[in-house]
Amino acid sequence: MKGYFGAFLKVDLTDGTIEELPISDYDLKHYVGGSTLAAKIIYDYVKPEMDPMAPENPLVFAAGPFIGSNIPMVSRSAVCGIAPNGLWGEATTGGTFPFRLKGTGYDGILITGRAEAPVSLFIQEGAAEIRDAVHLWGKDAYETQELINTEVGGKASTACIGMGGEERIRYAGIMNDGGRTAGRCGLGTIMGSKNLKAVVVSGNRKAEVADAEGLKALVEEVRACIRSNANTNAYTLYGTNMYLDLGMRLGDVAARYFTRSIFPVEKLHGPAFRTRYSMTSSACRGCPVGCGRVITDFSDEMKRVDGPEYETVAAFGPLCMNFDIDTVVRANHFCNAHGIDTISAGVSIAFAMYLYEKGILTREQAGMEIKWGDSAVILKLLEMIIRQEGIGVVLSKGVKEMAVEFGADPEEAAQVKGLEFPMHDSRAYQGAALSYAVGPRGACHLKGSFYNLDAPGNESGLELGITFSDKNDPAQKGALTAKMLHFCELYNSFTLCQFSPMPASMIARALASITGNPFDTMDLLTFGERSLNLKRAINNRLGITRADDRLPKIARQALKEGATAGIEPDMDLMLKEFYEVSKWDWETGKPMPEKLFELGLDQPAHDLWARS
Repeated sequence: MKGYFGAFLKVDLTDGTIEELPISDYDLKHYVGGSTLAAKIIYDYVKPEMDPMAPENPLVFAAGPFIGSNIPMVSRSAVCGIAPNGLWGEATTGGTFPFRLKGTGYDGILITGRAEAPVSLFIQEGAAEIRDAVHLWGKDAYETQELINTEVGGKASTACIGMGGEERIRYAGIMNDGGRTAGRCGLGTIMGSKNLKAVVVSGNRKAEVADAEGLKALVEEVRACIRSNANTNAYTLYGTNMYLDLGMRLGDVAARYFTRSIFPVEKLHGPAFRTRYSMTSSACRGCPVGCGRVITDFSDEMKRVDGPEYETVAAFGPLCMNFDIDTVVRANHFCNAHGIDTISAGVSIAFAMYLYEKGILTREQAGMEIKWGDSAVILKLLEMIIRQEGIGVVLSKGVKEMAVEFGADPEEAAQVKGLEFPMHDSRAYQGAALSYAVGPRGACHLKGSFYNLDAPGNESGLELGITFSDKNDPAQKGALTAKMLHFCELYNSFTLCQFSPMPASMIARALASITGNPFDTMDLLTFGERSLNLKRAINNRLGITRADDRLPKIARQALKEGATAGIEPDMDLMLKEFYEVSKWDWETGKPMPEKLFELGLDQPAHDLWARS
């Protein structure tokens, strides 16, 4: 197939072997790329009750067919593996790293094993080597990238871990291109468990496309689509934090650890940052929008700060009832430097504040007072998390383990399947609540982005039969959420930015022009459904059942204020409909054999049902 190199690089860090792993045209056609192709590769390694920190746990960096095609907003790559919570984990990142990853002449990298001492993996246009990285261990993510850039003489991108990954903090991310991050699911923790400090990629190879002229014309259409999109200018001006105002009006921004929804938004919204700081936009390679933020001359010791973006502002802001804007910036930079997920870190700190207020977490246990909005405490707790000191050890494990160790009600831990809630409240969109419960990586706002699509006047899903009703009405949300999940799977598979305004028909035409296969619009939902069910099969092998498809009380009980006052997601109604339309077995939580066979997932069907 065109658009691919047809091979991954396979690296075993235990014995130091490096070889090519051929990828068949059949797998490329059916699993496309990115996180879905990674799931196909990882499936063969998955065993019940496997230890995520074991050397045999594979870690995959994967590109997609759109990278290198000149289509804008495609510089994304996926990082996948079995996460520290023992379930499917995936994260994506942008910047220049995805282009240079594919520029090496491979569609991805499969890494297994564990090095005896810290190492880095260097790949340059087909040539690869494992290098000593002892001198980099203990360096933060910015220092590591700078040192490697000096060593290789530029024109390379580095994906690395900071102290978060080295200390195996449960929500460590992988940093690249400055402050870009594959942040969720703790895949930096897996990298640290392998003694792998960095993956360095360099190259300008491009996979051949099938219809160069047709693709050239399509690229111009895509650019026009981006220019005409209503959100483009707002993203350029304010980044993703443009949403904070609207989100609060919709009841979609969680405050005071998911117990409030109203707060002084004007202290932290997009204009507040533009007014206070010298702020510019930054873009991933080939993107005309530039939703990234860069603050220059923040302080004498912090001349440049990448971000913060919406999720980080909300997590260290209203969720913790902190409205000191400088603290949000400092917390963001600290997490970037040490490579930890700002969402999980913010939720864990907010949970500590919540438990302290209730008296479940005492001053003696904490070693300090942990009160709402105490900006100094937020920064202190982040330091304790990274240094693995005192209460920071417990907070570094995430809210699920915090509830256990502090003796709190597990219904107060804001997580699904071990992944902390994002900064989109499950009471704002009934469909979003369901997507958190059944999605492949738990409470994930990107796998069912109702805040993007379930809005008045939005017609982007009509081509796929995705029609919206009242966002607060649970009726028919099971079927709608299934289609939404299938569609959202495409972004991490094709590696297309979640903010791309390309309609489904344009995405299908792009895939056809690149690969030479006549894909049509409705094929996209089949791709997405195959991807969702494959990841579900992985989670089933790892022990997930229907009992795990639920939301904790703290994130679903009705609030008394704001746009969601009195609203509680009707999980039972929606879940039953979702299972019915998805053909998932209500007793076991597994996709039914006929559904897996229908999607061409013969091996998962056999494995999951052989003993049933």
